[in-house]
Amino acid sequence: MLLLIIAAVLALLVYLPSFWVRQVMNKHSQELSDLPGSGGELAKHLVKRYQLHGIKVEETQPFRDHFDPAAQTVRLSPDNFNGRSLTAIAIAAHEVGHAIQFHRQEKIFELRKRYLPKALLLSRVGVGIMLAFPIIAVVLRSPPVIGAVIGLSLLLQLAGALSYLIILPEEWDASFNKALPMLIEGEYIKTEHIPAIRSILKAAAFTYFAAAMANVLNVGRWFMILRR
Repeated sequence: MLLLIIAAVLALLVYLPSFWVRQVMNKHSQELSDLPGSGGELAKHLVKRYQLHGIKVEETQPFRDHFDPAAQTVRLSPDNFNGRSLTAIAIAAHEVGHAIQFHRQEKIFELRKRYLPKALLLSRVGVGIMLAFPIIAVVLRSPPVIGAVIGLSLLLQLAGALSYLIILPEEWDASFNKALPMLIEGEYIKTEHIPAIRSILKAAAFTYFAAAMANVLNVGRWFMILRR
């Protein structure tokens, strides 16, 4: 019974943030004819206005909006690159916010550079160990060693989740210290749109939080399986 309660709580932790992010993005994804341009056009304009020399803007796969520091490129999903919606405008500004952090060599951007690759690596290695568990169990045939391998996998996945949480300040900065002031001061949005833009930018900032919760749920899921 206790394990079921734990599982239910973990499921809510991951489902609610993810549901909220999707709901906010979808709610404000309607095309608005009074917006001056698409998300892609705004991103290119902001790159030029803030003199982010060497930064490019391009379209990418759906739901893959991000700034790639290695390629120095702002990448927007088709809906946000071509769309004229509040979501498209806010996400474009958020990703340009990351480009500004990178271009100015702000210390807060080091959080992403230092911890995001580690979070991805730790999570992938941890999941990989679990996927290979049946083979490992057959080869090793030692309960203490097998237990150590399981513990290592769970620790790696949990460490990956914590690494995602570490970069939250950088995401918040991109949304509310960069994107929101740019949109308001540049008069790219109407006053009545500001509350919606705030909600979208908050959702954008918490995207990695939702990912972190997904990893924590993954740890709990494996724990439940192994307790059977």
